[in-house]
Amino acid sequence: MATEDIEERLAGVPVYALSNSNEEFVLISGVNSGKSLGLFCFNKDDADTLLEQMKTMDPGMRSSSKVVAVALNKVFQLKLDGVAFRFIPDSSQVKNAIKVNQNAGLSDQGFSGVPVFQSRSLVLKSDNKRYCPIFFRKEDLENSLRRASVQQKQLNPAFRQGDIQVSVLEEIIKTMKESSTSKWDDVVFIPPGFDVSTNLPQQKKLTANG
Repeated sequence: MATEDIEERLAGVPVYALSNSNEEFVLISGVNSGKSLGLFCFNKDDADTLLEQMKTMDPGMRSSSKVVAVALNKVFQLKLDGVAFRFIPDSSQVKNAIKVNQNAGLSDQGFSGVPVFQSRSLVLKSDNKRYCPIFFRKEDLENSLRRASVQQKQLNPAFRQGDIQVSVLEEIIKTMKESSTSKWDDVVFIPPGFDVSTNLPQQKKLTANG
């Protein structure tokens, strides 16, 4: 998939970073490696906590630094020599991901990367095409499943054990970039806090598959 197509799908998803008075990202430098690291949080509260920690270590940051929201696609456009970027996932969603994997009989040793959630029971249809919505919060997926069930006046099988699946955002994007055809070609990323049954444009129809 073309990089532009991937970035377009990520455009509506916010992440949070630290910025100085010059509107530049605050980078963390490794003492031993000499490399700089830019951190992007998926939860604003985590970014606020990080800022307070940084202010404690560097008093010069106290008056000039702040937390800023950045569209996720802009992060992937950043290419700075000697600078690596790392995502800090929402800890509550990491716990949700571990629980989903446990329910599916998978490893419970932890979760590496940013978790995203999907369900085989939820499909978006637009112009005779089918799309798979990918959520950054398990709660948003569950709300959308409930609303889809009510709208169709049927018992939605979405809450059967194992019906909700969890994947790693970084791995999805890597696969989309490297493969000419991918099982992720039809994904639509849903920003945190969105219920697809009420926030999507009218031309897209939400359905719950039985």
